[in-house]
Amino acid sequence: MSHQTNIEVVILGSGTSHGVPMIGCECPVCRSDDPHDQRTRPSIFVRAGDTRILVDTTPELRLQCLANNVESVDAVLFTHHHADHVAGLDDLRRFNWINRVPVPCYGSPRTLTNIQRMFAYAFDAAPDSPHSRPRLSLIEIENEPFDIDTVRVTPIPLMHGPLPVLGFRIGGFAYCTDCSEIPPDSLELLRDLDVLVLDALRITPHPTHFNLAQAIEAAKRIGAKQTYFTHIAHEIGHAEIEAGLPERMHLAPDGLRFTV
Repeated sequence: MSHQTNIEVVILGSGTSHGVPMIGCECPVCRSDDPHDQRTRPSIFVRAGDTRILVDTTPELRLQCLANNVESVDAVLFTHHHADHVAGLDDLRRFNWINRVPVPCYGSPRTLTNIQRMFAYAFDAAPDSPHSRPRLSLIEIENEPFDIDTVRVTPIPLMHGPLPVLGFRIGGFAYCTDCSEIPPDSLELLRDLDVLVLDALRITPHPTHFNLAQAIEAAKRIGAKQTYFTHIAHEIGHAEIEAGLPERMHLAPDGLRFTV
């Protein structure tokens, strides 16, 4: 658990891999003028005491940081290597300039190997162009808790279809995006939560994500005091679906802030 009393969380993005609105779509949600239906790719920012942690680097990372006044990042946690969660990696260069040190990046061995492959330029020496790449320190994690400064982080193993991915717990808060199954051992790690942020892609079933009904069922099993759903596609219009959710469950719009 974090040694700090309060954990502040900002939902930087709560959309699916295509974002909402989607390119070339004329559905009612994609054409909606409700700002809650404008969703960038999924990421969060956590402040625990003086420690600032980013979870995933989405394609809109720069815009998300500007919109939410994220001015410094001490570490990045990666859930997995899919493009909607890592494609903004180069924007970490700005935090190199601000903090004057490499950015520590935590992830599973598989995730970090794929990030190195996808962003090879960031890990190759470039003496003729020293400022053209982010400076990153890759730190492999398994399933054991670890500390970032004074903040205890507990990885939560999840299944994203056939792909093992990670959620993360910090104190009474847990973030579980991109999952279609929560193994029994991981359910134990999610006991006694104050706030849970959980994948709820759409109304119809999907092979690698919880749909809304599955997410609600999982949220009831976990029993957090408050649950927010994320990684939301254009099948879900905010106003209509929010009005019908069970007590203590909500859709997480971009920019949502809360303290745990």
